[in-house]
Amino acid sequence: MKMSPEARARMRATEKAIYRYYNDMGKNKGHCTWGVGILAHKGVCTPEELGRKVSAEMVDQEYERKLVETEGIIRRQITVPLNQDQFDALCSLAYNTGAKGARTTFHLVNKGDFEGAAANMSLMIKVAVIEKGKKKYVTAPGLIKRRAEESAPFLTTPAKAAASE
Repeated sequence: MKMSPEARARMRATEKAIYRYYNDMGKNKGHCTWGVGILAHKGVCTPEELGRKVSAEMVDQEYERKLVETEGIIRRQITVPLNQDQFDALCSLAYNTGAKGARTTFHLVNKGDFEGAAANMSLMIKVAVIEKGKKKYVTAPGLIKRRAEESAPFLTTPAKAAASE
């Protein structure tokens, strides 16, 4: 499977393109990121990185490269059949969290616990930030809607749909 063109476009619209390096949770918070949610490294950007610009071509190329990589992760990690919406949702999740961050969701999906997977995704709305030398977790408002969209395909399974008819 591959991510559908509609889901690719939707995710690209969600991942707003920023043509420079930036801290994903605001000034001196979060992780150093660039382009369309592309992690440069964990921790805040250095002053030199904050001055670094990136081209639209660089953003487009890295987005496509990362999407292909993410599709491969889903194909390797998921051992149960998925419909297109579920595959797209897992790609969106893994693009955002990385394979390690999506590991529990992958495990639940592979067990056939789609409702558990949806519930787990819905909880993944907090991000770690360092403030005054201390790590704390804060809700990232943009993740609330994203996680709701990602979890939705796992709330209605084919067996449930057939049973309710």
